[in-house]
Amino acid sequence: MLAAQTPGQEAALLRFNEIRAEMTDYSTGRVFYGWYIVAVGVALLVITQGLMSHAFGAYVVLLRGEFGWSATLVSSAVVFTRLEDGILGPIQGWLIDRFGPRTIMRVGLVMYGVGFMLFSQLHSPLVYILTFALLSTGANLGGFIALQVAVVNWFDARRATAIALLSVGLSFAGLSSSVVIVALDHFGWRPVAFGSGLLVLAVGLPLAQLVRHRPEEFGTVPDGVRSPAAIAQAQASPTVKQVDFTPREAMRTPAFWFLSLGHATGVLVVGAATVHLVPHLTNLGYSLGRSSFVVALIPLSMLGGRVIAVAVGDWGDKRIVAAVSMVGHVVAPLLLAFAQHYLMVVGFAVILGVSWATRGPVVQAMRADYFGRASFGTIMGFSSLVIMLGSIAGPLIPAWLVDMTGSYRMDFTVIAAIAALGCLFFMLSVRPAPPVRTALVHEGQTTLT
Repeated sequence: MLAAQTPGQEAALLRFNEIRAEMTDYSTGRVFYGWYIVAVGVALLVITQGLMSHAFGAYVVLLRGEFGWSATLVSSAVVFTRLEDGILGPIQGWLIDRFGPRTIMRVGLVMYGVGFMLFSQLHSPLVYILTFALLSTGANLGGFIALQVAVVNWFDARRATAIALLSVGLSFAGLSSSVVIVALDHFGWRPVAFGSGLLVLAVGLPLAQLVRHRPEEFGTVPDGVRSPAAIAQAQASPTVKQVDFTPREAMRTPAFWFLSLGHATGVLVVGAATVHLVPHLTNLGYSLGRSSFVVALIPLSMLGGRVIAVAVGDWGDKRIVAAVSMVGHVVAPLLLAFAQHYLMVVGFAVILGVSWATRGPVVQAMRADYFGRASFGTIMGFSSLVIMLGSIAGPLIPAWLVDMTGSYRMDFTVIAAIAALGCLFFMLSVRPAPPVRTALVHEGQTTLT
């Protein structure tokens, strides 16, 4: 005889059934395929971000130790590639919108894998910069932007939730980077780089085959065909009708620029921390092994931020959530700059991880909510021209200052001051009014302006 369920068990079962219903496409009775894309995306982000981006600080220490290069020289590769990524952003976005994420990702992953193999053989600054540019471009084409376009196209009502869950891959990437750092310490950077290239080609390419562009191409709709209860709930809740902006229309709105500037300030903080955290900690006397714990703590803390993004992303005011998250981007660098105890370093990692993980998915969902999904890749690509400013300044400002002063205290203080502007930018990012289009008839053809 089965034991009676407790109230807690009944509530858990009820919530489980609700989640299963939310994930089901009622046209097939199966799990909506968009959630499979999210799961595949998590794995691909571990590959495209964890092997180099999150572990780059350890490469900086080892490259400077072997070749005697300055911090500015080592960081210059990041600057050049960020500049390249920003300039190519609109082209990349248009290519993804035109040919679909899967095709572009396959090209990028091949570049990324080959780039690692070439990187493992470098002996000069020029080869270092060129191979790092290949690595960065490949990771860009094969990673987050293409996956975000796919997720934005496959989800509407659950978009922020889906992007937040996709971004869990960034947390796992950070965790995997601690494994990479340990491997670098034990085996050396050349074998680890070459092995990373093999992993990208052997695992990343097959996973990219599972990514799809738009649900309409496969006989379904964003979020899938919802349950009667979900449809009734959606009809009862007032929503803003989404209008798909063209890239030109989007760039004419203040929201486009404020969102992009806010995004840039957040990326600036993350870029500075990613590149200079491990060198700063080694300057403070911590070993690579102990530094790897702090590096791993950031993605662990990001999991908490993902929970916040899932909880409020699709139901709260995204603009306020983004602005509040930037407060953490201000506090974290200040803790690191004035760290007198290991607990302050730990506090930096926790606060940065939570605020970063909350900001990222919410901002991307805001961009899709404001401008629609038809040209999301292209609009995101043009945004990258502005975001590029933050991605360049993040690694470069601390490198300049540390070469001049020998200390990172001033560096992270300046970074925090710049990040404070992000709070203002996000508060000013008000949803734009739908574009006004006038039908013009010319020689029998109707166009919209």
